Amino acid sequence: MRVVVQRSKAARVTVAGEVTGEITKGLVLLVGVTHDDKEEDAVYLADKIANLRIFEDADEKMNLSLLDVGGEILSVSQFTLYGDCRKGRRPSFIEAARPEQAVGLYEALNRLLREKGIRVETGRFGAMMDVELTNDGPVTLILESKA
Repeated sequence: MRVVVQRSKAARVTVAGEVTGEITKGLVLLVGVTHDDKEEDAVYLADKIANLRIFEDADEKMNLSLLDVGGEILSVSQFTLYGDCRKGRRPSFIEAARPEQAVGLYEALNRLLREKGIRVETGRFGAMMDVELTNDGPVTLILESKA
């Protein structure tokens, strides 16, 4: 699994003009799944995301986690994270998992984060979505579940 993590002051996602998820301070996650991902990938990433120390403490050092600051998550499925642009001008998405596999792992990641006490809002899997965010910092990281 691959997740782009963006520290956010506010974010929301809309589908066909309807707001499906909205948060204030927290993280926006763009979540991609590939063919060989399993539940343990979601477990690893949920723990990493919840405990990643990327929020500033009183000394303006990135020492606090999402759990420490009581932040929220806006999670958006994003198969294009596995787009391969090395050849030609049109991305190949052959490394992205089929929707039947990807939806279960995307939902597992969100469930695992909720089980940690985090409020998780989402987009709509497989839909065309508009994502708005105020990136705080900006802080943007890419996490991978595989070495």
